[in-house]
Amino acid sequence: MVDYHAANQSYQYGPSSGSNGAGGGGSMGDYMAQEDDWDRDLLLDPAWEKQQRKTFTAWCNSHLRKAGTQIENIDEDFRDGLKLMLLLEVISGERLPKPERGKMRVHKINNVNKALDFIASKGVKLVSIGAEEIVDGNAKMTLGMIWTIILRFAIQDISVEETSAKEGLLLWCQRKTAPYKNVNVQNFHISWKDGLAFNALIHRHRPELIEYDKLRKDDPVTNLNNAFEVAEKYLDIPKMLDAEDIVGTLRPDEKAIMTYVSCFYHAFSGAQKAETAANRICKVLAVNQENEHLMEDYERLASDLLEWIRRTIPWLEDRVPQKTIQEMQQKLEDFRDYRRVHKPPKVQEKCQLEINFNTLQTKLRLSNRPAFMPSEGKMVSDINNGWQHLEQAEKGYEEWLLNEIRRLERLDHLAEKFRQKASIHEAWTDGKEAMLKQRDYETATLSDIKALIRKHEAFESDLAAHQDRVEQIAAIAQELNELDYYDSHNVNTRCQKICDQWDALGSLTHSRREALEKTEKQLETIDQLHLEYAKRAAPFNNWMESAMEDLQDMFIVHTIEEIEGLISAHDQFKSTLPDADRERDAILAIHKEAQRIAESNHIKLSGSNPYTTVTPQIINSKWEKVQQLVPKRDQALLEEQSKQQSNERLRRQFASQANIVGPWIQTKMEEIGRISIEMNGTLEDQLSHLKQYERSIVDYKPNLDLLEQQHQLIQEALIFDNKHTNYTMEHIRVGWEQLLTTIARTINEVENQILTRDAKGISQEQMQEFRASFNHFDKKQTGSMDSDDFRALLISTGYSLGDAEFNRIMSMVDPNHSGLVTFQAFIDFMSRETTDTDTADQVIASFKVLAGDKNFITAEELRRELPPDQAEYCIARMAPYQGPDAVPGALDYKSFSTALYGESDL
Repeated sequence: MVDYHAANQSYQYGPSSGSNGAGGGGSMGDYMAQEDDWDRDLLLDPAWEKQQRKTFTAWCNSHLRKAGTQIENIDEDFRDGLKLMLLLEVISGERLPKPERGKMRVHKINNVNKALDFIASKGVKLVSIGAEEIVDGNAKMTLGMIWTIILRFAIQDISVEETSAKEGLLLWCQRKTAPYKNVNVQNFHISWKDGLAFNALIHRHRPELIEYDKLRKDDPVTNLNNAFEVAEKYLDIPKMLDAEDIVGTLRPDEKAIMTYVSCFYHAFSGAQKAETAANRICKVLAVNQENEHLMEDYERLASDLLEWIRRTIPWLEDRVPQKTIQEMQQKLEDFRDYRRVHKPPKVQEKCQLEINFNTLQTKLRLSNRPAFMPSEGKMVSDINNGWQHLEQAEKGYEEWLLNEIRRLERLDHLAEKFRQKASIHEAWTDGKEAMLKQRDYETATLSDIKALIRKHEAFESDLAAHQDRVEQIAAIAQELNELDYYDSHNVNTRCQKICDQWDALGSLTHSRREALEKTEKQLETIDQLHLEYAKRAAPFNNWMESAMEDLQDMFIVHTIEEIEGLISAHDQFKSTLPDADRERDAILAIHKEAQRIAESNHIKLSGSNPYTTVTPQIINSKWEKVQQLVPKRDQALLEEQSKQQSNERLRRQFASQANIVGPWIQTKMEEIGRISIEMNGTLEDQLSHLKQYERSIVDYKPNLDLLEQQHQLIQEALIFDNKHTNYTMEHIRVGWEQLLTTIARTINEVENQILTRDAKGISQEQMQEFRASFNHFDKKQTGSMDSDDFRALLISTGYSLGDAEFNRIMSMVDPNHSGLVTFQAFIDFMSRETTDTDTADQVIASFKVLAGDKNFITAEELRRELPPDQAEYCIARMAPYQGPDAVPGALDYKSFSTALYGESDL
């Protein structure tokens, strides 16, 4: 074993300039945590251990030979710590503390500890690896320690695009071997067993060393040996693997493969300049392609949404009422479908359109592209104006529909009531004019005339009793006119006919009385019993007619109190039936008494009471009809009571849910406002928290759906009011739409902040500092601040502001001159002030690298260096190169790069 101090004297240390030097260890602990924990491996696969011993030994010797030494047995030669410390000095380019000279165990442990401390100082977390195990020759721990060193100094700093370490190395391998048939690198074990991937890596960078087309996939041992021999002979990469071991193992050791492949990466690192240039161009082109897709999507979505608004507004503005309830209910159902089915997706489209527009503008600004100007009439403001017009047209539409239905329902009820009362009255007046015009009193006997006078008195009593019905008919007709009933003409005609006839009956009644009174002196007393019968029978008959009319009268109620009032009135009416029955018995008794007297005195009666047409048969028939109608009325009232009780349950059910959902939405709106101001943790934490919050809101949607179902039941039951809650379905819908829009906008704001941070290279600490500073000066906690507060914020960050400089900054952060500065505008400004972005000059320089320092580039070079889709994107858009050194097929990459950044960079 070479003495450590001798090795130190023979090896001249240079400055710490190696690519695998110190620094960048901040993320190593995180990466190491993802690797297999050596301390948890109870057994080490014998095949893997053999591969690791050979690979790790060769890797260590590739560095130790620079110091003029090497190792033979990896778990023996590092036991005293001397060569271990030497290895770390060689690969890091830094000096370690002076080793101890003694040969005792304690000296060896101290030397190993110095090496382990140096590894730990590079940000590496050593899990269960101690100096004693290394000194004791523990193979598992020694291999684990060497793997940790390889990870930190050979693999960690590998970076391709936005990936690093293992993922970066894997992406590099995939990118380099992509054009080769039969090669598909997905991992660091079985993807390398046939040897083609190793040969492809060499051929990609040194095609003259490998005849790749002659290799066969079914001869892995030959392939592997060919790659290992070429790498050792021409690339100075020692042979770290045995072909037979790899082919004979079901799954080669991942750590051994990674170690060997990393040597290829570092051997070809000189070729990374062109790849870096290609990566930059790919990134810029990807941004342009994505932005073009976003612009096309915005134009299409904006056109569709504006067309839908244009079609919908005239429909909502149409307030021409229909003539029937059925037609108006159909309009109400159409409006419900609009609110429940058609509008919600459009609300989401509008919100998504605004989010897409904001995201697109942020991406364009971050990539130094000109701002996107939609086609004329398709600005976000145009869509908002159209949406406001839509909601203005929608406002009050449902209330108008319900009022119209209520009015038509009232009209139908009044019209039916008018027809019923008119029919009853017309039936009563039938033949009355002819009767009053009779001149029978001119030829009648004295007794007949007396009978006629009594009969006429009974008729006058009956006539007076019908006066109230005629007034009711006229009042109903007047109300129908005032409510604009569509069939008012026929109602008025019929009402006028009834009134004219009533006036005629009054005039004829008065004339007939005068005629009868002229002969009154000639009359003798008529049978008082008949007269008494007639006087009592007529009002009783009229009472029964009124009772039958009331029992058959239609009713319409909207509350449980109203139906209970009708039931109470009906119960009160039923309580009068016993008295009415006694009155009926008394009237019938009078009739029987008259017959008894006539029979006992041998008086021949004409068969009917001369003073009235109301016979006992009529009284009994109408009384029986009343008896039949009472239980029917009972049933109708009970059914209506049940309906109103059901309606009341629907009201309470809806109110119970609405009184939960309404405050919940209001609380969530307040919480979102607070979250958007008091955001803590990383932006990713905030975004995750907000998306969890959004999911919790979306998960609450079934409660809203349940409320919609309950509202649908209320609407179908024609329930128009609800005293149990102040929340209407309209309030709930609007609040829900605002809640979804607000959380989506808040998430989009954080996403844009992440875009800004990542594009500008802002650290999480800077972003948190920006947020803390902004919140401190956002006195009103509204998420934006006026110019005075913003000036104070700038001064606090170290700006020395004159009026001209401040006005320049305000024109950047408030281009619309609204007087307010948002947090997004603030971080955009700070990112421009503190970070750098890709520029047209940088892209031109990258293309020049790919072109081999020429002023033009060819399609073949683009296809060789760029992914297929991005290569074709460039070829389709690059103009032919017109310079003096032009060749056939030369393309102008300078004008193309400048155009990517808009006229401002010309």
